[in-house]
Amino acid sequence: MSNLIMVVFFSLIGGLFSLIGGLLMVANKQRAKKLATYATPFAAGALLAAAFIDLLREASHEGSIDTALVFTLAGILVFFLLERFLHWFHHHHEHADKKSDPTTSLIIVGDTLHNFIDGIAIAAGFLVSPSTGIIVTLAVAAHEIPQEIGDFGLLLHKGMARAKVIWVNIFSALATTVAAVIFFQLGQAVAIPFDAILGLIAGFFIYIAVSDIIPEIHKNEAKRFAGWQSIMLIIGAILVSTVTVTLHGYIDQGHDHEHAAQETHEHNEEEEEHHDHDDTATRHD
Repeated sequence: MSNLIMVVFFSLIGGLFSLIGGLLMVANKQRAKKLATYATPFAAGALLAAAFIDLLREASHEGSIDTALVFTLAGILVFFLLERFLHWFHHHHEHADKKSDPTTSLIIVGDTLHNFIDGIAIAAGFLVSPSTGIIVTLAVAAHEIPQEIGDFGLLLHKGMARAKVIWVNIFSALATTVAAVIFFQLGQAVAIPFDAILGLIAGFFIYIAVSDIIPEIHKNEAKRFAGWQSIMLIIGAILVSTVTVTLHGYIDQGHDHEHAAQETHEHNEEEEEHHDHDDTATRHD
């Protein structure tokens, strides 16, 4: 399977497969809420493990860990400011026009932007290695399932028809694949500072987990030391960490052998060209 096909396949998993949570919301609201209760903290653990165990480690291999950490901090701040802008935009328009309700459009725009960023993250993962791409996809899908439950619920609450909610979210989810293909092709055409890009993605994952998900766990389990949501967060972190180590041990080993063989072939071709050039120069002498 070519790298581009893998990017398309896994970005579709990260985007469209995550709609399963939203479709469950349409079919059975109570089951969807129950799924979100446990899937949300699991996603937080998955995102944190992907950020610390995989992305930052790969960033240190691809360049400077100092650069990666600076861009991790920058990623957290950028996504904080982006979220604040969306809240400000919503608040501003509420006061500007009391008759309109921009919340529905903002939900769709915000979800599409989120999906687009997910696609960039998946593409960056595959540009580094197949295992990193798969791990990023798993983290994205784990987060998007409960996220889509929330988005579907909000749009239905705003009065949007069920069929329209489904189609809107399908087109929004396709932004993941579009972004993944564009960024992957761009990454193959030009040199990309992977330490910086992976740092930004790690910051994105950490921000989502720490600012959006974990506070909900504290709110729901305020009177308990460790309820089921806390346990699911730990399970998510342990599972993704284990998958990370396993995938890097098996998939990347074959990928490294293939890459080494290609480098050896290119080196042999260069030596043959150099040898032919020397022979030609000798005959002219």
